Amino acid sequence: MAQRTTPPRLLPWTRDDGAPCYLLTDDPHSRLSLLADDVEEEMLAAAGKLLADTDPLPGPEADRRELCGLAAGLRAALCDIRRIAVSRGERLPEPCDHGATQKSGDGKTHCASCRQQLHL
Repeated sequence: MAQRTTPPRLLPWTRDDGAPCYLLTDDPHSRLSLLADDVEEEMLAAAGKLLADTDPLPGPEADRRELCGLAAGLRAALCDIRRIAVSRGERLPEPCDHGATQKSGDGKTHCASCRQQLHL
């Protein structure tokens, strides 16, 4: 059996009970990996829209209901963005100290010295 080369990926959704979901694959182009990428992009876009919609922030005339709704939306977006950041951070390769990178014929980026694939 082949040795895994990438850590499990934290997916941008949870199980029904709120527990995290992980994907075990070395193929960043698998159907489920691409679906997770799309969901992450939708979450990032929704957070960007929420930020745009809250600029400027409601003034002192805003009622409690409006402020609570805004706070709930911002909290949900922040949770999504944190989950994406954790997922992407966990998949970063251990750094090598060589510095120089190059692209191979298949379009993947590697360290020019040790040939470690870099997932950018």
